[in-house]
Amino acid sequence: MKMISVKSLMGAALAVGMLAQGSVAQEMQFFRIGTGGTAGTYYPIGGLIANAISNPPGSRACEDGGSCGVPGLVATAVASNGSVGNVNAINGGAMEAGFSQSDVAYWAQSGTGLWEGQPAVENLRLIANLYPESIHLVARKDAGIASVADLKGKRVSLDEPGSGTLVDAKIILEAFGLTEADITPEYLKPDQASDRMRDNAMDAFFFVGGFPAGAIAELASQHDVVLVPISGPEVDKLRETYSFFATDNVPAGTYTGQEADVATISVGAQLVTSADQPEDLIYGITKAIYNENTQKLFAAGHAKGKAITLDSATQGAGIPFHAGAEKFYKEAGKLE
Repeated sequence: MKMISVKSLMGAALAVGMLAQGSVAQEMQFFRIGTGGTAGTYYPIGGLIANAISNPPGSRACEDGGSCGVPGLVATAVASNGSVGNVNAINGGAMEAGFSQSDVAYWAQSGTGLWEGQPAVENLRLIANLYPESIHLVARKDAGIASVADLKGKRVSLDEPGSGTLVDAKIILEAFGLTEADITPEYLKPDQASDRMRDNAMDAFFFVGGFPAGAIAELASQHDVVLVPISGPEVDKLRETYSFFATDNVPAGTYTGQEADVATISVGAQLVTSADQPEDLIYGITKAIYNENTQKLFAAGHAKGKAITLDSATQGAGIPFHAGAEKFYKEAGKLE
């Protein structure tokens, strides 16, 4: 009789356990974040964010030193081809979120620039602006280029066809009253442009990325080059038209021979998603990213992690915020 009682109890406990497991399985939610190549910056930062917003069933509470993420959420950082691929994956439902340059996100959402002639990704929404990717204009020191206007008649690389840099470079030239017809344009990657500059076959080139950029640092250590400011009333007017650009500054000493700060503009590395994602989920994710504990982990985890702050989260937006993110930022006093 006692044995039957024990067996019954064990059976009941097993049934309860299976029910509990079933409810846990229902509560778990997977969230894929498209990043970039494993050698780049998007992938490791994506890993930090995925860890920060995850809070699998059974995790320690945030206040006890556990994850401060969304209860039941399991996020993963997925290597990808970068901004354009991530936007397409979000649009097609293959990713729940992804990294994108702010300019690419703007073009995709508005159907302009790189997206000219393609259907606009109207449902694309912003979760957060993460860190700046600075626009570098590098020139040979002896080329007599002190401003963007001085590029007239010069040999200038605008980056590869299909690149975000090329579209940005054209916008900047236009702001200073120039077109490709006013320069001798070339369409090369930054490392190829650097090689041409070493051979005195190139006067200047554009590059978009975080500083210090390896190709530019190597070039500056071997040749006399200057960073040309991208600033002035022309840029102020440009930013009124293109809200995805933010003001930026390359500190003195970033590159060999750079004795003073150089003013420029930047595009943001952004975390984007679809308007179809639930408001509560994106609110929880945004809240987790800017939790005090998470911010410490970002700062310790990667050089660019220190730049992921609540103060910069809403800068250079370009596209609409997701309703969940917007709710968080309004509560935090970062949006009106």
